[in-house]
Amino acid sequence: MVKTGLLKALSFILAAIMIASLAACSGGKSDNGNGSASPSQASPSASSSAPTSSDEIVTVKFGNFSGAGDTAKYLDQMKAEFEQANPNIKVEIETIAYGDYFTQMQTRVAAGQAPDAYELNYENFVSYAKKGVLLDLNPLFDATQFDRSTLNEQALNAFSSDGVQYGMPGSFSNVLLIYNKELFQKANAELPTKDWTWKEFDDAAAKIRALDKNTFGVFQPIQFHEFYKLVQQNNGSLLNADKTAFTVNTPENVETLQRLVDRVLTTNVMPTQAQLSGVGDWDLFKAGRLGMIVTGVWAFSDFMQNVTFDWDVAVEPGNKKKATHFFSNGLVINKDSKAAEAAFQWIKFLSSSKEAAKIRVDAGWELPAVTYPDVLEAYLSMTPPANRQAVFDSLDYLVTPPVIEQFGEMSDILGIHLTAASEGAKTAQQALDDAQKELTEKIKL
Repeated sequence: MVKTGLLKALSFILAAIMIASLAACSGGKSDNGNGSASPSQASPSASSSAPTSSDEIVTVKFGNFSGAGDTAKYLDQMKAEFEQANPNIKVEIETIAYGDYFTQMQTRVAAGQAPDAYELNYENFVSYAKKGVLLDLNPLFDATQFDRSTLNEQALNAFSSDGVQYGMPGSFSNVLLIYNKELFQKANAELPTKDWTWKEFDDAAAKIRALDKNTFGVFQPIQFHEFYKLVQQNNGSLLNADKTAFTVNTPENVETLQRLVDRVLTTNVMPTQAQLSGVGDWDLFKAGRLGMIVTGVWAFSDFMQNVTFDWDVAVEPGNKKKATHFFSNGLVINKDSKAAEAAFQWIKFLSSSKEAAKIRVDAGWELPAVTYPDVLEAYLSMTPPANRQAVFDSLDYLVTPPVIEQFGEMSDILGIHLTAASEGAKTAQQALDDAQKELTEKIKL
């Protein structure tokens, strides 16, 4: 039976996403016309996603970024399950690297060449919804008598705007402290606990760095997402309370960036780009040369297969308070799609079917936003990591990014100045002063 704390945590964090959304609808469960069967009574199986009775083959083009690399095979498994149950629908999957995805998608949407269905992360969903390029899913929900109770209500509502359901939650994930237990033991350092602060974190990193010149204490990227989270850990913020002005260069934020920069340029517990020599942070960890890495649960499937040493996870340390990441990816349909009904069957399967949820959980590929207790319990029972409960413990401290219409431009601008500081081209103060000035001039709040 799923732990009560797990279900409460899921409800809490997904409710927080809804609140953070600029215009999440009040929604609530809808009468689906079939008695609103509970998740334990009815499962939206693949066979329930049957297309129309026509023998015509309909092709659905699906764009995504999360099915890249090692996770591609799991998306292919979902496609195979879906097509077997829906022989009149064929899915063409196009996977684009995350770094290029939104630039390409913006261009294709503007040119009227968007895929029939595609993936959007939570941060970008609002701007796409406001541009009027997404299909209203409510009529399709009604026509198929979709059982909304199979998805967490708040997660579903998070992908709505102005009372219109524009998307379905595909998955959610968060970020943890992942550590090499063998390096900790070799360095005679205490293993991480959920009570750790920045001090314990940096002390352990220094002990591990002292082992030899090729071993580093930690990797935590100095970029937008990590910075806004760490700012929260230090009681800072990127915007004022009513989101009418930037507050990027406050003392709390400068202190935060200085600590990050010092890890690279002063104590060198984190490698410089030259020391990495083109080796990625995950590869450095898998090679046994990194004591700790701050990254997402999406790393589990790779590490479970490719890490040969003993590793585990813990809730990320805080400073003045704790703050942890939460991310959610939604599935939407192009408003001008000629295959909208078939596309809906596909994204409904990805979002809410037990078949897709089980593939995702078995693979350790993020978490589905479904309400099936047995699926969630199965996730907790998998090892490694042994402390998988930390995935849900961290949800007590979630923070979501400041969602504004120019989110992409905001993160790019701040990222450029953070990189300058991390490379020693600017002081932490100067980098954030410059970022504050540029953001104020270019971003409309």
